[in-house]
Amino acid sequence: MPRILFASIQTMNTEKTSWTSSNCTYLLVVEKGIAESEFTQLLGKCKKDDYYNVRQAVNWVIGNVSCDKATRTPKYACGKNSRCVDDTTRPTEGYRCNCSPGYQGNPYLPNGCQDINECASQKGKHSCPNDARCINTPGSFLCEPNDAKHMLTIQLSLGVVAAVTFVILIAVCLWLRKRLQKREEKKAKQKFFKRNGGLLLRQRIPFSKESNGSSLLKLFFKEELEKATDNFSESRILGKGGAGTVYKGMLSDGSIVAVKKSNKMEEDQIEQFINEILILSQINHRHIVKVLGCCLEIEVPLLVYEYISNGTLSSHIHGNLSHNSDPTVSKPSTMILSWDHRLRIAAEVAGALSYMHSCASTPILHRDIKSSNILLDDTFRAVISDFGLSRLLSVDKTHLTTLVGGTFGYMDPQYFRSGKLNDKCDVYAFGVVLAELLTSQRVVSSNIIEDPGLVKRFTLLLKQNLIFEILDTKIIKDLEDEKVILAVAKLANRCLNSNARRRPGMKEVAAELDQLRKRGQDIPHDECFQDNISPRSESSYSCKSYCTEEDNQNSVSHD
Repeated sequence: MPRILFASIQTMNTEKTSWTSSNCTYLLVVEKGIAESEFTQLLGKCKKDDYYNVRQAVNWVIGNVSCDKATRTPKYACGKNSRCVDDTTRPTEGYRCNCSPGYQGNPYLPNGCQDINECASQKGKHSCPNDARCINTPGSFLCEPNDAKHMLTIQLSLGVVAAVTFVILIAVCLWLRKRLQKREEKKAKQKFFKRNGGLLLRQRIPFSKESNGSSLLKLFFKEELEKATDNFSESRILGKGGAGTVYKGMLSDGSIVAVKKSNKMEEDQIEQFINEILILSQINHRHIVKVLGCCLEIEVPLLVYEYISNGTLSSHIHGNLSHNSDPTVSKPSTMILSWDHRLRIAAEVAGALSYMHSCASTPILHRDIKSSNILLDDTFRAVISDFGLSRLLSVDKTHLTTLVGGTFGYMDPQYFRSGKLNDKCDVYAFGVVLAELLTSQRVVSSNIIEDPGLVKRFTLLLKQNLIFEILDTKIIKDLEDEKVILAVAKLANRCLNSNARRRPGMKEVAAELDQLRKRGQDIPHDECFQDNISPRSESSYSCKSYCTEEDNQNSVSHD
């Protein structure tokens, strides 16, 4: 109960049973020192059923301990949702209980203090504006706007937060996926690099990281060649063959290249690929295709060559312009090769083979000389390509015993029977190319079932002095000196001798073709093999039949 309270006093019937001295008596508990004026209304004669108001005081507390001590005792009197109030008027301490703000009731009962619902009370219990909604909470209340705009704002905010969270989650997932893919790609690249002989090539060949025109080969990245060829687009295909497809590409520096993508390789084909790089890395000759680099971090290794623009010799002399067998070139023109062009091409190819056999530090046997492996640039300069079957022949050996390899019709019969490879095998194949240049006929005709082949027909007619019956009439009709073409035919016949020992060497063949060119044309000796062609390098083959000091300097030693 409160310390100060007001009490209503009603008269009691004491006339017969109360004090005999006064039949109208009151007993009050009042505050000490209260003035008598507070009780003047009680003086006088009692009136029945009369009411009087008077202020009373009851100064009481619970116990004689403070709130701090009381809360830690089991006899603490304050109930739930109440607070303890220390009494400061008495020296012996004590405390009282009041309901906490927002609650009302008896604080001395366990659940005596109940929450005041300000929202259900009369106006004035809460301070929410008229356009807000009052929400009751334990001991208090909240004012929440009630307009649709606010609700829409909340919904939009929640939507934006959800969308941003979703986008972040998607971005994180994509980042993780991309990172895992890069890790897997890196492992795959390392695996392919090792399988494709990358470790061996690094030991044998110095590589450059930039295609800056240096003599070093470059290890290209997969992405670099994909970009150069528009991801190996069909529109970039220069041609297809049994070994693979070659694409025209443009590197980041603007240079045009031919990118050879082999078909799926077996282990022996990978060895051919490595062998071709090893061979070409040792040659720097203007009539031998220049390899610029390779890519080994892909399932099928890629070779990057210089771009030769005018097709293969086969496509020009046989007219199969849309079926280039060596697609390191673009589709050539339809120009018919004159005899002067053919003789020059023969001399250039012979010079390149002579360099390989006699001037390289380690002799190189091409093993697959044929018209489809001889490329022509825009000035019809001849370039030998496709060194996949090539072999190095140590200077202390006369031959190699290998599995027979080459192209039917160009293959030396003696090598085919014995498996013994030497430089005369290339001489035989070159003789077949000479026969093609002279006759414009295919080595093997698929239209004639019993065709003995170009070589047998050519040698037989030459033996019968009927060689002009097989020569191409388009190239001999304007000849002033038929002795030159006849001399070339006899040279081809010597190259095609079935006995390898009786064949001339490529050094002798090159020298003889050089003399025939000078005989047929008034060409200064120091300008042979030039014909206004800008040399690719300083290692042009000398017209002389012996190796010059310049040839030896431009041959990279094989360790």
